[in-house]
Amino acid sequence: MQEPLNASYPVLPLRDIVVFPHMIVPLFVGREKSVRALEEVMADDKQILLSSQIDPGIDDPDSDGIFKAGVLANVLQLLKLPDGTVKVLVEGQARVRITEYLENDNFFEARAEYLTEMPGDATTTEALLRSVGEEFSRYAKVKKNVPEEALTAV
Repeated sequence: MQEPLNASYPVLPLRDIVVFPHMIVPLFVGREKSVRALEEVMADDKQILLSSQIDPGIDDPDSDGIFKAGVLANVLQLLKLPDGTVKVLVEGQARVRITEYLENDNFFEARAEYLTEMPGDATTTEALLRSVGEEFSRYAKVKKNVPEEALTAV
């Protein structure tokens, strides 16, 4: 872990996706709280904290319904659609852990600290990589529509 971040960030709960650092992902946002969080980000040119919901079926989660681990992200592009939803393009920057939620009725806002990767056992990692590669190869044989380049890359 690194030193805690001083600023607070608007939080965008995600239903069906996990964003990691260096991923660039389009998101469609329709919940009022989430749209307000994005408006705050665009007004102050700040980063946003993305974290998945524990139960994606809940329409209006509370702070206990959001995982504590997430990613700090930059908003690259924001487009308001005619139906009131917002399409936003985000790029994950760094893994973080939410340390506390702040009182805010307009949107979720939280403080966070950086998370760093801890290297695992080299032998176990190698075995897991080999196992995933073999499983993907079996999957590709069954599906038959996996490009040869993808199979070679894995």
